[in-house]
Parts: sequence; C-alpha cells; structure tokens
Amino acid sequence: MEDRLSKNDRPGMQKMSLLSPLVCVVLDLCVLRALRLAQLSPLLGSRPLATLWGAAVARAALLAGLACTCPGRLPWMSSPAALRSVAVLCFHFPVYVTALGAMGRSTLEELWGWHSWERLLQGYVVTAVAGLYWTRYVSAKPTRKPSQKPGPDASAALKRLVGFMKPYLGRFVIVLVLVVGSSYGEMAIPQYTGHMADWIQDEGSSDAFIQAITVMTLMTIASAVFEFVCDLIYNITMSLIHTSVQGAVFQAVLKQEIAFFDSSSTGELVSRITTDTNDMSEALSEKLSLLMWYAARFAFLLFFMLSQSWKMTLLTCMGLPIIWVIPEVTGHFHQTIAVKVQDSLAKANQVATETFACMKTVRSFANEDGETEKYRKRLEHTYSLNKKEAAAYAASTWANSMTTLALKIFILYYGGTLVTRGAVSSGDLVSFVLYELQFASAVEAVMRYYPEVKKAIGASQKIFEYLDRKPVAPPSGSLAPGDLSGHIEFKNVKFSYSGKTEENSLVLKGLSLEVKPGRITAIVGLNRSGKSTCVKLLERFYQPQEGEILLDGKPLQSYEDQYLHDKMAVVSQDCVLFARSVRENIKYGYEDASDEEMFRAAEQASAHNFILELPKGYDTDAGEKGGQVSGGQKQRIAIARALIRDPKILILDNATSDLDTENEYQVRQALSNLARSRSVLMIASKMSVAEKAHHIIVLDNGTVKEEGSHDELMKKGGLYAEMVEKQKKGFQRQQEDSQ
Repeated sequence: MEDRLSKNDRPGMQKMSLLSPLVCVVLDLCVLRALRLAQLSPLLGSRPLATLWGAAVARAALLAGLACTCPGRLPWMSSPAALRSVAVLCFHFPVYVTALGAMGRSTLEELWGWHSWERLLQGYVVTAVAGLYWTRYVSAKPTRKPSQKPGPDASAALKRLVGFMKPYLGRFVIVLVLVVGSSYGEMAIPQYTGHMADWIQDEGSSDAFIQAITVMTLMTIASAVFEFVCDLIYNITMSLIHTSVQGAVFQAVLKQEIAFFDSSSTGELVSRITTDTNDMSEALSEKLSLLMWYAARFAFLLFFMLSQSWKMTLLTCMGLPIIWVIPEVTGHFHQTIAVKVQDSLAKANQVATETFACMKTVRSFANEDGETEKYRKRLEHTYSLNKKEAAAYAASTWANSMTTLALKIFILYYGGTLVTRGAVSSGDLVSFVLYELQFASAVEAVMRYYPEVKKAIGASQKIFEYLDRKPVAPPSGSLAPGDLSGHIEFKNVKFSYSGKTEENSLVLKGLSLEVKPGRITAIVGLNRSGKSTCVKLLERFYQPQEGEILLDGKPLQSYEDQYLHDKMAVVSQDCVLFARSVRENIKYGYEDASDEEMFRAAEQASAHNFILELPKGYDTDAGEKGGQVSGGQKQRIAIARALIRDPKILILDNATSDLDTENEYQVRQALSNLARSRSVLMIASKMSVAEKAHHIIVLDNGTVKEEGSHDELMKKGGLYAEMVEKQKKGFQRQQEDSQ
C-alpha cells in the first residue's frame, strides 16, 4: 500500500521540485523589495554600508531556511550545496563593496544600487558560475560502481613522468627563466601600443613616440632570442628523457618472467615500447611545450590586464570557469579514447608482426589474402576509434570558439561603457583590448593542448604498468660458489603451466630423477611426457608447485641468476639465431671471449669448416632468426654458442635433430670428451642418440617409467625397448619406400 501511494505521489513531488527554484526566486525578490523600503528609513539610510550587510544577513537567513525546509526540493538543494549558494548570492556583493572602500574607491553608486535588477541578475550569474566551479573542480569525485575496480590514475602517471625529468632539473629551471623573459617581452608590447595611442590622441612629443618604438623593438628581439634558446634546450632535454623512458621500459619488459611473454604477444610489446613511448614523447615535447608557453603568457596577460582595468579583468575572469569545463570534459574523453586507440594499434601491429615472422608458413598455405583481410579488420576498428576522437576534437574546438567569441563581445561592450564614463583612457582601452584578444587566444590554446597532454598521459599508463610490474618469480639467490660440479636432483617435483595442482592439470607428477656429473644422461619419452618441461624448470623459467630441484645439494633458487646462467648452457631443437654475424651469435652473452675460444667451440660443434666456407666466414650475417643458414648449420652454431662458455651443465634439448649422420657422430664424440668434467643432459627423440648415453631416464605421463643404460633397458623389454623397436621399423619402412 505504501509503495502504491509513493508511486502515485511521484508526479506531484516532481512538480514541487520544479517549482521550488521559482518559489525561491520570487521570495528573494520580495525580500529585496522589503529591505529596499527599510533602507529608506532615516535610521538605516544614514548608514548605507551597515544596511547593505544587514540586508545580506536577513536575506541569507530567509533563503537558507527555505532551501533546507522546502518540501520536494531538488537534489542540488541539499543543505551543504544550498548554504554555499545562498552565501555566495547574498554576501558576494557586500564583500565586493567593502573591498572597494578599503582600496579607497568610490562606493556610492554600489551602496545605493544593490537592489537593482542589474545587481540582482549579476548576483545569480555569479552564484551560478561559483556553483559550477565548485562542482567541477572542488567537490567533483570520480563515480564508479561498487564492483568496478578503480581506473588508472592520470595524476600518478603525470608524477611518474615528472620523475624522469628530475635528473634534468637544472635545464628546466633555465627553460622556465627563458619562458618568463620571453613571455614578458612579448606581452609588454600592447602596453606601449596603448601609450602610443594616448600620444596620438594628445598630440604629444615625438620623443615619446620614438622611445616607445625603440623599447618595443628591443623587447621583441630579446623575446625572440630567449624563445630560440629555450626551444633548443627544451627539445634536446625531452629527447634525452624519451631515450631514458624507452630504455627503462625495454629493460623492465626483459626482466619479466617467461610466463609473461607466453601471455603477451610480441606485436603488443613492441607497440608499447616504440609507438606508445613515441606518442608520449611527441606530446610532451610539442604539446607540453606549447601549454607551458601559453600558460606563461596567460599569467603575464592577467597581470597587465589588471594594471589596465581591474573591472574588465574581473568580468573576463568570470567567464573562465565556464570555459574551463570544456577542456576538462574533452580531455577526459580524449584520454579514454587514447587508451583504446593504442590497444587497437597494438593488436594491428601484432597481426603484422606475426605475419612477417611466419612469412614462409603464410606463403606455403597461400593465405596472403586471409592475413590481409585480418589486418584490414584491425585497421577498420582503429579507424572507427579515430573518427570518434576526431568528432570530439571538432566539437570541443567549435565550443571553444563560441565561448571565446561571446567573451570578446561582452568585454568590448563593457569597455566602451567605461570609456564613456571616464573610468579608463582610450589608450588603456586599446591596450586592454589587445591583451584581451591575446588572452582569449591563450585560454583557447590552453584548452586545446591540455586534452592533448592528458591524452599522452593516458597513453603512458600502460607503459608505467610495465615499469611497475614485478616479475612473478622468486628473488635471485646469493650462492655463487667458485667450484660447481653440476649434480642435479629432482625430488618429487609437481608442475603445471596453469599453476593448478589438480591431477589432470599437472605436467610433472611427483617426478624424481638425478643427473650426475662426469657422464651423459639422456631423457626420452613420448610426446607430452614432460621432457622439455624439465629443461625449463632447470633454467628457472618456471617454478614447481611442489617438490624441489637441487644443484650440488642446494636448492636451485638459492643461486644467483647470473651465476646460474653462466654455469648452465642450453641448446634447444628450435634454436634461434639473431640477425647478426656468425661471430656475434657464437659470442652472444660472452663477448669477451677470444677468437681462439670461438674457433675451439666451433670445432667441437663440428661447425668450423662450414663457417669458413660461408661468403664472409665468421663475419657472415646469419639473417633474421638464422634464415641464411640451414637447419643443421643453425644447430651447430647454437651448440658452439653453448660450448664457448665452458659450462658445468650442458643441456641439449633435441639439439642434434637436424644433423646428418656424420655431423651427429662428430658432435657426439665431442660431447663424450666434454662430459668428463661436466654434467651433460640430453633430451632425445632419436633412440640412436640416446643409446650412446651413460644413463637413460624414460618418462611417461610426467613420471619416471624406467631408467638405466641402453643394454639394461633393452633387456627389460619395457617402454624404452618398445620405442626403440618402433623407431627401427619406421626407419626400415622409410628405406623401403625410398628404394
């Protein structure tokens, strides 16, 4: 019943809410009329200032009581907002008149005209502007749903950007001084122009005219020189900052754990490091520079305008809160769109990067049109976001122009009335008009470039996410013993790439194995048995969910990262060479190695002879991802890259799969000699490779199925023997088919 009544009462409550402001205005007019009649009494008429303040107090008491007790009042008429509005409406004029009297200005007209329609309208305009300013800049808080996470803090991103500028604080101080000097010289020109106007009107001496021209010329030259030096220092400094930011982002990304790269595409990472940092740097170098210049001009213009006519300046400043709302709204919208545009560009770059990286696969499947269509769809999405951004920019530009034009018209009208009253001279009016024209341009420029700077800040938030991101990995240990034997132990290791511990998610299920120094240990097994996962855990790319990995009896995570990777070398089946010379690829990460060490490692890897036959020998470019050499040559170069470090632990993850029989034999012989002083772990798919190992471990479904030497395992007739027989039959079938 109560709900039904409340629904029926809603239309009436809405009508009362709409009538409440009208009731307040009518009551305010009645109060003003009554106070006006009271002022005509002999007692109050002899004390106009006291009467003005008394009327303001009485008016405020009545309006505050009505605003707080009126039924069906609007939401904006809640007690705090209502009291603020009433205070501004009732007391701004008494404060204004009292301040005029304190400065020795004439207040007679204001004391006897406070009740006029002009003052009444002025009071409501001032109250509206003050309420708008308060709501927008003082009490505004970001609203979000309770379940929604807080968005990125633009002010925090700005502080981070300022942090990169701190090393160059001295340069920015010089830039600031030059900006002040240049702006002062440029903004002082209209003042001398006004003096010239007064001289022409009063027909003064020619010396004053020549002096004004001379001063204007010197100030113009000095302003231009200051601006040139300032721009030079500023742009060079911002280039240094851009370099440091881009380098810091690249370094932060490289330090992330391997799982981060598994979930992040290469195109997106490259886009963040290059495109985002370039956009941010461009905005800070150009847009922030312009914003700084126009902000300085704004300050000097305001100073000179006050010196010409504080009344016209006050009228000009009254329009600023309204104008400032526009860049605040458009800046927030631009910031949001900027993030979406950067995400869309990153996805488009991802498609292009993947396509070019896998060009041979694309060509082999004749899918050029499919990749083109996929890239076109990504670009269309980016284009749709760019259209929204362009529409927002056009709308904000139009709104800025209209508001500044309206402000100019009001200033010209009010300035003309002051000249006719004799409050200002014609020269002062000319100077003020020139200042006001530049003032409007400065405000318009600030409104235009402020959203651009916020846009750059919005684009930089993802960059700082990379900088702030902590690798999800245990901290580096402190062990770095001088003598390492390379004894490896897996004890009840359980691991899954998803991080889950359910049985069906585990790749390794309580795995226990041992790799002893001085011999070659081979791990074999069917696909998805966990062979390569063991290598990734040894490299500390991932951490086991349960169990532990020991190296010389100490937990693996207790060793220093750099020490561990110096003592451990891994060669994978899909070995990657960089687009550099063969020499640089072999010495990668070990640039201090001598050429003799490089030659010895290449000979051990059976690579020295074919490298000498290349067009430029060791200086031959291997091409992107080693595309200029064959698969077998690439593997031998990768093995040489591992052997040049003289590691204590050598891991070959199917590293000889692309070698022919002769080269495989030579590499195996070299490994047999090397194994005497180190641990060698081989992940083998070829049984012919595994059978030469001293110890063979057979994995099946994440556990050790059997282990022993080749002969021992063949006698058992288990999984290993079955795999050997199947591979032999497959090899025989291939020979029969080829004959």
